[in-house]
Amino acid sequence: MNCDIYFTGVGGQGILTIGEVLAETAVSMGIPSNFYPSKGMAQRGGFVKAQLRLGREHVGPNIPPRGADIVVSMEVSESLKALPLIKEGGEFVLLGNVWAPTAVALGKAPYPALEQVKEQIHLAGARLIYIDPAQLPLYQDETVRANLFVLGVLVHLSALKHMFQPSDVERVIRARFSREVESNLFAFRCGLEYSVEEAA
Repeated sequence: MNCDIYFTGVGGQGILTIGEVLAETAVSMGIPSNFYPSKGMAQRGGFVKAQLRLGREHVGPNIPPRGADIVVSMEVSESLKALPLIKEGGEFVLLGNVWAPTAVALGKAPYPALEQVKEQIHLAGARLIYIDPAQLPLYQDETVRANLFVLGVLVHLSALKHMFQPSDVERVIRARFSREVESNLFAFRCGLEYSVEEAA
């Protein structure tokens, strides 16, 4: 099985970590994995993107237009940049975070409404899996790490459920996060329990 995944968000959200964990999981299972991150201004809240291409030994770094099986976006406005990549019938996982860029904060540019972004995703022919940030659970009175929650949703609700078992991903999480492993596993497992009804 081949699967091309495009990730987008802003620096500080941990969007690249999702791709790294999936890439490491694939390698541990003998699945060819090619991960191409592009950090840009990641440390300052700037645009971050990455491409993960699974299942092929030799493949270029760029997912072609309308070639992504899955798009993962952790910021509403950044989702629009990914629309040309999602294939018809693909899956678009959107965490509805709003990180207004400087131009928007200064009132020099409008920010797209969430419903408009959702409509554009549907018009692209993709299946939307929406995650409301307000629904992120708490672990010891603190909101769980959103990226690991999103990772759980991916493994549970997207086409990746046919490629990875949750236990495969959990092994990588345990090895990667020597500190706070229990809270990270909790976030991931909560994502695994996210329902289709909630994601609509």
